[in-house]
Amino acid sequence: MSSDVILQTFGLGKRYGKRWAVRDLDLTVRRGDVFGFLGPNGAGKSTTIRMLLSLIKPTAGHVDLFGRSLQKHRSAALRRVGGLVERADFYSYLSARRNLEIVASLRGDDSHTDIDRVLDIVGLTARAADRVKAYSHGMKQRLGIAQALLGGPEFVVLDEPTTGLDPQGIKEVRELIRQLSQSGTVTIFLSSHLLAEIEQTATHMAIINKGTLAVQGRVADLLAAGPHLVRIDARPLDRAVDLLRAVPGVERAEIVDAWIECAAHPDSTPLLTRQLLEGGMAVHAVIPRRSLEEYFLAITEGASDVHVPGESGARKEDRP
Repeated sequence: MSSDVILQTFGLGKRYGKRWAVRDLDLTVRRGDVFGFLGPNGAGKSTTIRMLLSLIKPTAGHVDLFGRSLQKHRSAALRRVGGLVERADFYSYLSARRNLEIVASLRGDDSHTDIDRVLDIVGLTARAADRVKAYSHGMKQRLGIAQALLGGPEFVVLDEPTTGLDPQGIKEVRELIRQLSQSGTVTIFLSSHLLAEIEQTATHMAIINKGTLAVQGRVADLLAAGPHLVRIDARPLDRAVDLLRAVPGVERAEIVDAWIECAAHPDSTPLLTRQLLEGGMAVHAVIPRRSLEEYFLAITEGASDVHVPGESGARKEDRP
């Protein structure tokens, strides 16, 4: 395994009775990544995370952390990992600082010296003496992230850290994740159902569907691949649609809400514009679009026009 690989799974699977919640899952997370982990509800995200943190035992396959088997070196590996799974739980009648002191004592290391640092990172220093029951949901989530950062972990797993947050709370958590990633010392594994947040924060991502890996790679590469949707405001609409359908590389052109939606290769956009102008159309706007939401839906709904470039699953040279 390459020395820059933090996490790798090989044929990872979990079966409950006759049903596979996760099956034959190969993931590769490299040092410094903000790795987005996506999938529809019931796709197996939480089950996977529990296996990565050794909270449940896999039915098949295995997990390597920091180049060593998690099963054989569990304690040593997990000392270098922090995690927030689903939601943070605390003693509500105690202060934030006291809650972190309890967690630090359970770790059995010198994490108690790290409390001031993590409170500062998540912006709770001024409220550290307040009881947690007085905290907003967003503050509790930030305290959960502070708990995950105790001891200076190299790998942090955040499972739906923005669940239930209002827009301001989501923004705060997003900025915190960016701050952590820019430090250069933490690799982040981020599960979320908010696709816009992954698009804005993640460098790499994997999408699982029905328990199996659908795609994996750099976010920018995945979104750049395959047909893009181009929204065009051109008049007259009917004539403009006919012209666009004749352009090489255009797979679909139709009128939607007084706009033309055109599915075309990203390199075709200048040609689309030229075709319309040369055809005498009045062109008011040409807007290329390829959002993570569109890509995600295409993958999970089984669209045949999705191209998966480059990295998909574990690289051959990284396999044992």
